[in-house]
Amino acid sequence: MKRGLLSIALLVFVTAIAQAPQTLPSLVLKDVNGKNKNVADYAKTGKVTIINFWATWCTPCKKELTNINDNLYETWKDKYNVDLVAVSIDNAKNVLKVKPYVDGQAWEFDVLLDVNEDLKRALNVNNVPYTILLDKKGNIVWKHEGYVEGNEYILDEQVKKYAAM
Repeated sequence: MKRGLLSIALLVFVTAIAQAPQTLPSLVLKDVNGKNKNVADYAKTGKVTIINFWATWCTPCKKELTNINDNLYETWKDKYNVDLVAVSIDNAKNVLKVKPYVDGQAWEFDVLLDVNEDLKRALNVNNVPYTILLDKKGNIVWKHEGYVEGNEYILDEQVKKYAAM
């Protein structure tokens, strides 16, 4: 009898944990200007927030962020008050390429450096590009791995959906 109750209690506990909304971990990364940023703060803005993992050596990553920047980001900011954060996973050898690339692209969104891939591991990101969408409460509500031309419009639909909530 005790084993049965213990099993049921454990099942309820595990189910409750599995259903708890996932959010960003409290983890400090540097931005491209060397300023410390706690990643968890992006979940506390009250805005729909996009976290995009990328690298300078990843052609689809760069194409995705360029297409978002050129075609959608201004509208998202103006119409839906959306934040975009690009998280570079370039290692210590390549990290010096990030700021010149970002400056050359004239990206106006935050770019963080995850040189040791701590955030990548914490969020179970396997491959880049990888996009995470946070709702206004800071909960992770959508994830997408990879990029094919036009995928930014799938993200656009998700942004519109969660901005309306």
